[in-house]
Formats: sequence, structure tokens, C-alpha cells
Amino acid sequence: MEKKEFAFAGVSLNGILMLVLSIALSIGSVVGIIWSGINMDEAETLGNGQFGMWSASLIGFILLLLLSIVMLCGFIQVEPGEARVMMFFGKYRGTFTTPGFYWVNPFISTKKLSLRARNLDAEPIKVNDKAGNPVMIGLVLVWKLRDTYKAMFEVDTQTMAAAKAGANQDGHSAAIIMNALQNFVSIQADAALRQVAGQYAYDNEEDESAITLRDGSEEVNEELETKISERLEMAGIEVVEARINYLAYAPEIAAVMLRRQQATAIIAAREKIVEGAVSMVKMALDKLSAEQVVELDDERKAAMVSNLLVVLCGDDNAQPVVNTGSLYN
Repeated sequence: MEKKEFAFAGVSLNGILMLVLSIALSIGSVVGIIWSGINMDEAETLGNGQFGMWSASLIGFILLLLLSIVMLCGFIQVEPGEARVMMFFGKYRGTFTTPGFYWVNPFISTKKLSLRARNLDAEPIKVNDKAGNPVMIGLVLVWKLRDTYKAMFEVDTQTMAAAKAGANQDGHSAAIIMNALQNFVSIQADAALRQVAGQYAYDNEEDESAITLRDGSEEVNEELETKISERLEMAGIEVVEARINYLAYAPEIAAVMLRRQQATAIIAAREKIVEGAVSMVKMALDKLSAEQVVELDDERKAAMVSNLLVVLCGDDNAQPVVNTGSLYN
């Protein structure tokens, strides 16, 4: 992902020292204004010609007070995992990410962004899989901001934030801006999920080697992560992880598909039962013949095979009928 942001290279001073200096400057200015006003009154009363000097002194202290007030607007606090986008009269001057309390040029405007990881637990949506079956599918996405320049200036984040904030909130606050980005991520993730879900069938019984939504979780998740990353690159957002966390048939076909799955399971179970029954009957006949327990002609072998298969393959317990006569009666 190409990064367009760069580190802020302007003047940044220790915030504690500048705060002390600003407070001292403010107090000194107020004292100077009062002192100059008192001396102006005395000079005007005495008429000693110093009125102009004290007037200039008063103006100087007022300007100094205004300067101290302006200096108070230059303090910024940056926490770990935060960034400040620095702009000087509309021009991007870099991104400040060093944690601490600093003083910068008061005429530089800053916008705070979070670089911490964020979760998106998307509600399941209805899409058609490759076979055209409607399915409900949802995802969980972990993302974080990597390029603050793209996030602020290549996506209309500020307008979206102002629209979400309304009239009574600050559209430039970090929470509102990050929520606007979250909304952008949600829409793009939804589009990518629809695209990926349409490339795979929910379940493919004809070709067991084919990747499906139900069985090919790793491959599908990798494809989903790639598609979302491509869509979010324009906003300078990195996808940490993207996974499907909900998958089911849509309610209108869920009952039918459940019966189909049950039928498939029953058929598979019957195949195993028949396969086992045939091997057991063959083993019984081979044992009887090898150990010369009894000699059976083809008709009696067929009857025995039929009886054994009924016993072994039947769902209910067999009720045996004991033959008390000879083998042939």
C-alpha cells in the first residue's frame, strides 16, 4: 500500500515549558496593563509629558496579552495510537504521531485520528451463491488506519463526518471522523462480501474437490480479505483480518435444503450399511464352506444371503423364525 503521508517537520516545542511561559506572559501582560493605566492617569494629572510614553507602553502590553492568548491555541496532546494531521491555511504539512504534550505554530490547524485497530461485526446479508441459491452470510473485519493523508483528503471523510455530526456536534472531532470512516469500511466490506460469495457455491455435492463457502473457509477468507483490501486502499486503510462468521441458507429455502442434506446423509449411511452387510455375508459363507459346517446349494445360499441382508440392513430388530425341521423343510 503506497503511503502519501509524511512526518511533520515543523517546529514543535515542549508543551510544559511553553505553557509556563504563556501563563507567565499573560500574568505579566495583565500587570503591565494595570501599571501602565495607573501611570497614564498620573501623567495626565501632573502634565509631565510622559502620557505618550505610558500610552505606548499600554498598547505594547495589550499586544503582548493578545500574543499570549494566541500562544495558548498552539498546544496539542498526542496519545499512543493517535495521529494529528497538520494543515497550514489549507495545505498539508505532515502528520504528527509522537506521543506527548507539545506546542506548535498556533496558526496550524490539526485534525485528530486514531491509528488503533477497530472491529466491524457486519450483520448477515442475503446474497446468491454461485449456484443461484439465496444464502445469509456475515463477516467480522479488523482494520486500522495506515495513511492519514488518504483517509482525510482522498476520501470525503470530512463531509461525511459533518453530515453525521449534525448541527449540535463538532464534525471535526476524532470520534465523528472515525465513525465516518467506519461507515465507509462497512459499505465497501458489504460490496466485497457480495462479490466473493457469488464466486462460490454454498455446498457442492457433485465435485468434492471444488471450493465451497461451507468447506473452503481459509481460501474464501483469503479471497475476501484481498477484495476488501483492494477497495479500502484508496482510504489508506489496512485490513488486519477478514473472516466469514455466519453462513446459512436463506429462510425461504432452508427447510428444503435441510431435507436434501438429510436425504444425502441417509443415502450415505445406507451405502455404508450395505457395504458392511455384504462383506459380513460373504465372510459367513466363506467360513461355513471352509470349515465344512454345512453344504448349501445355490438356492439355499440365496435364501441365506437374503435373510442375512434383511437382518443386517433393516431399521427394526429382526424377529427370527426357528426351523425345527430339516434344512429343506
